[in-house]
Amino acid sequence: MHYYDIQGIQLTELAEKFDTPLYVYDANKIIEKIGILRDSFKDVNIKIKYACKANTNLSILKLMRKHGVEIDVVSPEELRLALMAGYEGAQITFTPSGVSFDEIELAAEIGARINLDNLDVLEAFGKLYGNKKGALIRIKPHVFGGGNEKIMTAHPESKFGISIHQKDQILEIVKKYDMKIIGLHQHTGSDVKNADAFTQAASAILEMAKDFKDLEIIDLGGGFKVAYKDGDITTNMAELGAVLSSAFLNFCQEYGRPLQLWFEPGKFLVSEAGTFLTTANTVKKDPIKTFVCVNSGLNHLGRPMMYGAYHDIFNASNQDDSQQDDYRVVGYICETDTFSWSAEGQQSERRMNTVNKGDIIAMKNAGAYCFSMSSQYNSRIRPAEVLVINGEAKLIRRRENFDDILRNTVEVDV
Repeated sequence: MHYYDIQGIQLTELAEKFDTPLYVYDANKIIEKIGILRDSFKDVNIKIKYACKANTNLSILKLMRKHGVEIDVVSPEELRLALMAGYEGAQITFTPSGVSFDEIELAAEIGARINLDNLDVLEAFGKLYGNKKGALIRIKPHVFGGGNEKIMTAHPESKFGISIHQKDQILEIVKKYDMKIIGLHQHTGSDVKNADAFTQAASAILEMAKDFKDLEIIDLGGGFKVAYKDGDITTNMAELGAVLSSAFLNFCQEYGRPLQLWFEPGKFLVSEAGTFLTTANTVKKDPIKTFVCVNSGLNHLGRPMMYGAYHDIFNASNQDDSQQDDYRVVGYICETDTFSWSAEGQQSERRMNTVNKGDIIAMKNAGAYCFSMSSQYNSRIRPAEVLVINGEAKLIRRRENFDDILRNTVEVDV
């Protein structure tokens, strides 16, 4: 997975032009992933809703909209970004978790599709709107699926959704306020490797759906496994598409009319499109290990430290495979901010082409939950972002400066 260029532009050339640390996104890869998902579900009426919390850069949102992908948001700020990117209210789904009801009202008033995830907000929504505004209900199907417990969202102890075992309470509230429930939703988790978890969750949702008379949508979320290294196991999209499409079409026939099948991928669409470029500040030879210390840290790419996530790392400045060494790639934050975690979630070394001070160290799968989770920890500024589209590298977010650190500070006499 050592890609030394993006659309013919060398990574080192991008680092020289825009400086490091730098996020670079390949528009072609995003378009490719959209196509894969559509092809996998070509036999059903599919709608893709980009889970934009993965990457909210306006240019990425506009690229999604240009290619017919709608959007899923989880906050009023993401809602405003969606509107700025040109989405209309009906193209936006608001899927919050545990928010105050005024956020739900705000989204409903601009015409977004609302996804209700607990009994209290279901009742409040019904009391306020009755059958004047349709809503989706997020169901927790009690299914285990995902890469690890931090990214599983459908198991019995998850905070997300209304338990499937509370169906009678849901139906009681819906009947009480004559609510129009237009969709049922579930999201199993991230990095789901095979179709089993999806099919279990889908079976549970489709069975429950028979009790709702106004449905237009079945929303099965996202969480498809992407490749993090050569030979990595990924979700078999063709297999998943065949299995779920068959089950969905059978349900529609039994239900008596065709429905839309929605998915809300985030990582699947943008993860592999992103490459994070850093510079080796120093190569620190220790009696036990050799450390490559780069000009970034968990403040810019926190997934390894937060999730034990694996990112492929390579020396973009040296394409000579004949001389290699084992390196532990670490950041400059005053924490143990190791980038080179193993696939098993442990700090480890990476075998790379010989690294020298000043080399460009690249990290793959940096398109999702990387910049969007970045911070100014240690009073460090956030990186710039670049989109490579039609063979041209375009700056889509400027690098912060010290003024950005101080922007909201209010000095007082102490």
